Amino acid sequence: MSLSHTAAEYMLSDALLPDPSSSRAKGLRLELPSDRLLKFVTVGLPLFLVSLAFAREFSAGSQISCFSPTNFTGKQSAYTDTACWDSLIHHGFDAEGRAITKSLWALKVFPYSLLVVAVLMYLPYLLWRYAAAPALHCDLLFIIDELDKSYNRSVRLVQHMKKIQQASAEPEQFWEEYERARRERYFEFPLLERYLTCKQHAHALVFIYILRNLLLLLFLAATCLYLVFLHLNIFFQDEFSCSIKTGLLQAEPHIPPLIPCKLVFFSVFQIISLSVGSVYVLLIPVVIYNALQLCQWDKGLLSVYEMLPAFDLLSRRMLTCPLNDLNVILLFLRANISELTSFSRLNAVSALREATANKEDIDTVIDFMTLLAGLETTKPKH
Repeated sequence: MSLSHTAAEYMLSDALLPDPSSSRAKGLRLELPSDRLLKFVTVGLPLFLVSLAFAREFSAGSQISCFSPTNFTGKQSAYTDTACWDSLIHHGFDAEGRAITKSLWALKVFPYSLLVVAVLMYLPYLLWRYAAAPALHCDLLFIIDELDKSYNRSVRLVQHMKKIQQASAEPEQFWEEYERARRERYFEFPLLERYLTCKQHAHALVFIYILRNLLLLLFLAATCLYLVFLHLNIFFQDEFSCSIKTGLLQAEPHIPPLIPCKLVFFSVFQIISLSVGSVYVLLIPVVIYNALQLCQWDKGLLSVYEMLPAFDLLSRRMLTCPLNDLNVILLFLRANISELTSFSRLNAVSALREATANKEDIDTVIDFMTLLAGLETTKPKH
């Protein structure tokens, strides 16, 4: 028996988790993977395309090409291109022959408008970073630490129970004491459970997270509408008639009233606008899905910890409406599952528990560990 007891002690000592390192606080992810992907695409795509547009402008030189009269000199032709690019006003006639003008100035500011779009797309992430991330970081650090400590306390309790069982002359009396202790909740973890219950009645994080997604959805929709407006009104007109008979040139008889011009960069802007618009339309369902995640509980994580004695946040039906801070914390706990060392071990124990033939004899992780320690598993069931 001494050999089996020694082996059980070594096994239980190995089951204890090491003390958390200081790198845990630095390694916590305060953004969900889908939110990080949205930030990368919504902010990075317009910046990337704008850089291509500016590179095209610098490499190609003039963005406009006007067909000046043959009697114009080189300087007069260059002046015509500059004047028409500065004005970007199309002069035409309606069906009744009346002169009309149409401003194409939005084409000139289109690259800069994409810079504004990138800044707007980054605003929801700044809101989350400074309004919610500090509090979320503290919550995750405390809950992860307490969950690992709860696991360690359970293992130490098994070690103590093992010593008591070895010293007990009557095994049945030992199991009766154990069942009474469980009924009277001597094994509970009040600090962690009450903290989770408190977060269930708080709504600051969930409000900021929903506001963040609503702002992102609003900016995506506004950008798509802006691009649709450009296409319907401007992006189908790459040629226009320009008038340079203004100021000192108004009385010059050799200058024609209208000069045809063509926008050199027109196809590039069309491709950029179609790329941004199509990608943003595809991202709208992703944003909606992120917001709808809060409409249901992620019970898989806490259900594993219900193997710990008296940790019954789910079985006592304390999880009611999912729109609260606890559900947000559960989502981020799932994203930081690598920092939660005890989860992988309890998950393995849960898998072994499912594969055990005599399942009615294993209720908690303590029962499982006492079984591994060689203790008697036949105890009365109520």
